[in-house]
Amino acid sequence: MEKNSDLQIFQPIIFPSPEDAHQGVVAITHELSPVLLYSAYLQGIFPWFNQEAGEPVVWWSPDPRFVLFPQEFHLPKRLKRFLPHSPFTYTMDTAFQQVITNCATVKRPDQGGTWIGPAMIEVYCQLFDCGVAHSVEVWKENQLVGGFYGVLVGQVFFGESMFSLEPETAKSAFAHFVKAFQNCGGQLIDSQVYTSNLARFGARNISRTAFLRLEKEFLTKSLTKNLQDEFIQVVNRSSAP
Repeated sequence: MEKNSDLQIFQPIIFPSPEDAHQGVVAITHELSPVLLYSAYLQGIFPWFNQEAGEPVVWWSPDPRFVLFPQEFHLPKRLKRFLPHSPFTYTMDTAFQQVITNCATVKRPDQGGTWIGPAMIEVYCQLFDCGVAHSVEVWKENQLVGGFYGVLVGQVFFGESMFSLEPETAKSAFAHFVKAFQNCGGQLIDSQVYTSNLARFGARNISRTAFLRLEKEFLTKSLTKNLQDEFIQVVNRSSAP
């Protein structure tokens, strides 16, 4: 998980202030590069657009912002009973491209297309190569059956998307991840906009102003442990007799 990121030596590209965003839209560009994407995360901004429809890159900073504080994480009773007997194997950063591709192609209720187009896949894979983007994988009999990916900067994890091909795959992986993230000193998980899935775990809306203030505080602070190592330890402890 510890890779040398060339992105950190660049001067960040400055976006318009998120506080001046019109209905959450900060900027529109025709470029989508690793440096631009990394700069956006540093300023509380993320891309969300439909490449298949020919849309330009739209950069967002919504108000309110949907976040999960690890100390407020709620583990549903059903999932709590499931974890010690999970039939799955969990890994981290072993199949990033497979995870993001599955997130792009999995069918979701009431969603006709995907915002994870080829350009998004390419740029996030480049962030993974730089050690900035990360994935969590769920396996069953050596087949990828679930997972999620996101971006980690300092003590903030920006969750992007998850997928499940079998019940409880992504949810159980996320539960393990949150525990490991908290054990490593992680302070904030950004889910961008409301989802009922994350709300079940204790995620809630906060104002954009509050989010930007917290992000500024936690981006510059490092985790206290290696997250990948701690994730594996959390998984092993959950299944120990």
